[in-house]
Amino acid sequence: MDSDDQINIRERLRLHAARQLTIARLNGAGDWQGELRETLRVDRALPSPWARGSDTRLFVESFAIFFVATMMFLL
Repeated sequence: MDSDDQINIRERLRLHAARQLTIARLNGAGDWQGELRETLRVDRALPSPWARGSDTRLFVESFAIFFVATMMFLL
């Protein structure tokens, strides 16, 4: 194959990424930073049951370790 017959994959990927970025920008909210801040504020306001220091998370992690150790012992 001649060099004229080869497809330039890198250039095609670069162009595709540029098109995807343009589409994402057009579909995004006009005030995306404000929307992101509001979403983070709401998310942080609601305490997660799996938050660090949570008794539920500690129980689940301890149970998982115990379960794995038991299975290893039984095998």
